[in-house]
Order: sequence, then structure tokens, then C-alpha cells
Amino acid sequence: MTNGQSDQPVASPDMPAPEAFTDAGAAVDRLEELYTLATRFLREAFRHAMEKSPGEVRVRAFYPEIRIKTTSYAQIDTRLSFGHVSEPGTHAATITRPDLFRSYLKQQIGLLLHNHQVPVTIGVSGTPIPVHFAVGNDDAITVPQMGAADFTLRDVFDVPDLSTTNDDIVNGIAKPGPNGEEPLAPFTAQRVDYSLARLAHYTATDPVHFQNHVLFTNYQFYVAEFEAYARAQLADPSSGYSSFVSTGNVEIEKASTPIPPVDKQPQMPTYHLKREDGMGITLVNIGVGPSNAKTATDHIAVLRPHAWLMVGHCAGLRNTQALGDFVLAHAYLRDDKVLDADLPVWVPIPALAEIQIALQEAVAEETQLSGYDLKRVMRTGTVASIDNRNWELREHTGPVQRLSQSRAIALDMESATIAANGYRFRVPYGTLLCVSDKPLHGELKLPGMASDFYKTQVARHLRIGIRAMESLRDMPLERLHSRKLRSFHETAFL
Repeated sequence: MTNGQSDQPVASPDMPAPEAFTDAGAAVDRLEELYTLATRFLREAFRHAMEKSPGEVRVRAFYPEIRIKTTSYAQIDTRLSFGHVSEPGTHAATITRPDLFRSYLKQQIGLLLHNHQVPVTIGVSGTPIPVHFAVGNDDAITVPQMGAADFTLRDVFDVPDLSTTNDDIVNGIAKPGPNGEEPLAPFTAQRVDYSLARLAHYTATDPVHFQNHVLFTNYQFYVAEFEAYARAQLADPSSGYSSFVSTGNVEIEKASTPIPPVDKQPQMPTYHLKREDGMGITLVNIGVGPSNAKTATDHIAVLRPHAWLMVGHCAGLRNTQALGDFVLAHAYLRDDKVLDADLPVWVPIPALAEIQIALQEAVAEETQLSGYDLKRVMRTGTVASIDNRNWELREHTGPVQRLSQSRAIALDMESATIAANGYRFRVPYGTLLCVSDKPLHGELKLPGMASDFYKTQVARHLRIGIRAMESLRDMPLERLHSRKLRSFHETAFL
């Protein structure tokens, strides 16, 4: 059909009218139908414009949306932190890739239906789908850069709009919609699409492979150990793991299948030990620095993982620590600076009991130590994260005094960033580091020392992180996604 907008006619696909649903599965089916119709229309129009001519018509299709209207407060279990809107009114969310998020959407919609006893309405939103995102999943189509086509792209198709591609909802500054509707989900569809595209670029793996439990590390040494662990699990029919995905979306299901070397490593090499239910483990090597840590977590957050943990190396700050000791963070000194504009430094980042217990128990199981003896190899305390890798080379009387006053026991460049973004995005987080050097005590990270350390500790450290994730996997979501991460007025969706 065509709709007038200024003097330029607009071509849009014919779409079903909004419809109320009381079944979560049927609601998600309709979301998939609407999304497929819209993106297929855009892809065909784009293909025609590139091969022939765009004509004088503007081409536009819209994201589907979920909408719920309530007139009373839900009678719910007050222990639940999600699955219900905070107050009566209209709440809505634009949706993208319902195929990718099917299980998540079905779960979240099901909770709304159960807790509010009113239907959800599935229809077409007023937010256009940028052509870049509509064709992004079709390898046969490439959006040309500006000036490469015979026409100006934005004159014919919609392009990404920063007014709907932001973190206003999770940052708590979102304004109600034009009709007073409040957000139903933590991200808009355009924000999700933006991150899905970035994830594929940075990790060289498709977002469909990401699992619900994510380990972050700052060293490539962990990758070889993760692959070895994955192959051992694939060789065990009772493990519950179904496949392993490496760079370039190379997926193997048998332990003996070789993985070809890659010509060029992505910025953040990522690997996935998959389960059919998505409850496997993803390992991301974010490299060094808070900027990378923020970038990775900014984008992975839209996948709504159930937990992410940092399992990297750190500088031990206490004389009583030894190389290879573990550090369980229960507080963070944020000197990384990359999140200050989104989450002020005065906001406390609390330790999450569920994560802390899982990590401590994993260390105990792996080391066969318990109680007071566990303190020989693990210390709990404040972890400081900074943005200057060579901080030791500057005059450090002042920084050392601050570290001492904060009771910091370890220093790195990523942990506080990952924890703070977990707090900001309502993703359960935690940190277990391994002491690889002690700069304040003359034990610098030098090649000879490092090789012995890496040989003995990397495998053990990684296994602890995996043990903790497998423990968290068995925990009910309502316990893991606790109220500690939710503010006064929250979205119903996790």
C-alpha cells in the first residue's frame, strides 16, 4: 500500500491488524510473522532498487511490537523482580529477530499473561526498520557505502536513528511514548539490531550461537583450554553439550573434528560451548582495557544472558599473596572512567550473593580446600580497575595510598567495568581473578615467570569459572535475577 508523507508517496507492506493474544506461543508466532513480512518486503525493494531503479517512492516497513494495558496492580509474588509491570497503564516494546529471541519472548510474555490476567496485543509499531538491519541477515545482499549507489540511500529507505538507538531505558532516563506508554523491555528493537550487528563484527561469530552464561577473559591462553574442555565434553554423551563454535562460525559436534586456522583474528575472539536449550557457556577474549570490556558488555547485554563472569589476570597488591592465588571480588574501585557518564561512580556496585557462593564453592571443589584452608589460595576483597596499563611507571605514592584506603587487594583493567555494566544492564555479574604479578613487591610480569604460571594455573582457573557457571545454570531464574539489580520503576522483561 502507499501512504502520503509530505510530497513523496510511501510504499509499505500489507500487514495484519493488531490482535490480542492470551497464549504466549501464539503471540510470538505473530511477532515472527510480522517481522518476516516487513523484512522480506524491505529486502525485495532494496534488491529492486540496486538492480533497476528505486523510483520516486519511499520504501518503509515497521518493527512489530508487544503492548499490554493494565488497569490495576498485579497480584504477584513480591519476591519476583520481573514478569510484571510496575504500575497500571500501557506498556510497549518494539521487537526484532523474534526467531532469535523466541524462548525469551515466550517466557516473558507468559509471565505477563499469568501475572496480570489480561491479553497482550501484537501489532505493527510506529518505528521504521532501517534497511541495514533488514538485509543484514542475508549474505547475498550488501548495503553499499554512501555514494557507491546510483541513488541516495536515505532518500528511499530508513537508516538507523539515534533517537531510538540508545540506552535511555536501562539508564533510567527514558520518557513515555507519544501516547504515554511506558517501556516494556530494557532495549528498543533498533538498539538490539545495532548490537547484534556489532557482535557479529567484533566476535566473528553469529549472535545465534551465544549462550546464556558468558565468561570474559583478558588473555588468549584461556582459549586453548576452553577448546580442550569443550572437546572433552563433546566426547561425553552425558555432558549435555551439543556443539562447539569457533571463529568464523565453525561449528563441530564431534570431539575429533579439526578446526581450521583463521587468517585473521577478530578484535574479540569468541567461542561457544552450546547446549540445545541455550544454557551453555560462551567465552569472550576481550583483550586488555576497560574500553573493550564496555564494548563487549554493551552489545552482549541485548541477548539477556543469565550471568557473566570475569576470569582474568590481575596484579596482587598484598605481600601475603602469591602468584597463582585467586581473588574473589566483593567490591570494586572504579577508576576505569569509561562508564562514568552512564553510571556515576557514586553508585555502589554490590556483590551478588548467588554469584559469590557459586564462585567460592567452585574454588573449593577444584582445589579440594575448604573453610579456613581455602584462604591459603583465595582472598576476598576489593578489586580496583584502572585505565592506564603502565600505572607503575608514574609517580605512584598517591595511587597506592588510594588503593590502600580502599582496602584493594588486586588491580586490573576490566573487572569493574564488566561488573558495573552488569549492574547497569541488570545482568548478574561476578569476578574471580588470578594473581599473575605483584608490581608493588618487585614481582613483575616477565616472560620466564609467566610461562610457568600460565602452564599451572590457566586450566584450573578456567575450570573454576565453568564449574561456577554450571552451578548457576541449575539455579531458578527468580533467584539469580534478584531484586538487587532492579530500580524503582522497572521494565517487566528481564
